[in-house]
Amino acid sequence: MTAQRTKAKHTFTISELAAQLDISPRTIRFYEEKGLIRPRRTPGNQRVYTPKDRARLKLILRGKRFGFSLDEIAEMIGMPEAELGEAEQIRKSLDYGRKKLEEIRDRMKDLIILEQDLLAVQKKLLKRLKEITKEESP
Repeated sequence: MTAQRTKAKHTFTISELAAQLDISPRTIRFYEEKGLIRPRRTPGNQRVYTPKDRARLKLILRGKRFGFSLDEIAEMIGMPEAELGEAEQIRKSLDYGRKKLEEIRDRMKDLIILEQDLLAVQKKLLKRLKEITKEESP
């Protein structure tokens, strides 16, 4: 196997990567526009993605699933041109994770209060409905 074939086997086109990650090529281009990934280019200006690009995209998608903003994700994983040390990445991720958990817990408390309020209103409405239907009955 030639060196060129070996190299090609370890890269992805935008379509291949999009299919593997179940996202659109437009999403990948968007993350590139935001500076979160920097694919290489062929002499014909076609994007070529490496396993490292694929790993970064997976981290970005995981961060989005957890509700982090792109700016927060960029801080956690670092920009592609700046090599962020693993320990620093872990510290930033832990810090953002703690903040996100705090937000989730606060929202959960708010939702419990909202649930209690809604149940109380339903109880009052049911009571009033019984009162007015009793009055309407002969």
